[in-house]
Amino acid sequence: MNDTLTIAGKSYSSRLLVGTGKYKDFTETRAALDASGAEIVTVAIRRTNLGQNANEPNLLDAVPPSKFTYLPNTAGCYSADDAVRTLRLARELLDGHSLVKLEVLGDPQSLYPNVIETIAAAKTLVADGFQVMVYTSDDPIVAKQLEDIGCAAIMPLASLIGSGMGILNPWNLQLIMERVQVPVIVDAGVGTASDAAIAMELGCDGVLMNTAIAAAKDPVLMASAMRKGVEAGREAYLAGRMPKKLYSASPSSPTAGIIASARS
Repeated sequence: MNDTLTIAGKSYSSRLLVGTGKYKDFTETRAALDASGAEIVTVAIRRTNLGQNANEPNLLDAVPPSKFTYLPNTAGCYSADDAVRTLRLARELLDGHSLVKLEVLGDPQSLYPNVIETIAAAKTLVADGFQVMVYTSDDPIVAKQLEDIGCAAIMPLASLIGSGMGILNPWNLQLIMERVQVPVIVDAGVGTASDAAIAMELGCDGVLMNTAIAAAKDPVLMASAMRKGVEAGREAYLAGRMPKKLYSASPSSPTAGIIASARS
């Protein structure tokens, strides 16, 4: 089945995007990424060595850009100016790389997005030639505004970052998908494979996660489970589920032509 995810003009066979943080070492990071089948990987520029520190292990060695599409993000930024500065640094470190993930947080406790600062940063980055995938709230009005600015993908949260609470408001996700034409990728809050499957069954174009895999007891096995959950959810969405019918049971096998039992 030729069913690819297209972002900023490039197509990907995997609809699972995975973060590179919180693993015990780069060896585990690479093993989890391989098990997930992910092609796009997020990198927190402020927290990951991409060559800034010459005497420390370099993520570029363990996760080569020749195999994976890097998605540098602005994790830890709380203002538009800080986010823009961070992504301009990322572009320099990654030789002009323009596909980025923008996130501007509101506070360090909830890590909920500050949509006012996010919109301001998005305007600057798009004007500066970046292809912006943007983390935001599940507000359909804000999602549409970000698409109109020129963002390449809208990434609403399912629940708070790192919470593992799953999809708390599927109705808002559906409203967003109805209003925007660019890919909608659930970002934050996924805890297990069934959460990923539900997101895909709703019609989301993809799922991004980090903690759900990295904080599992067996990150590599969980990465494999997430891969299967995303694939199963996507296939179920494309297949079209049967309608729900309260008190309208019907047998799974035909009743016509059944031989009645004889009574002696």
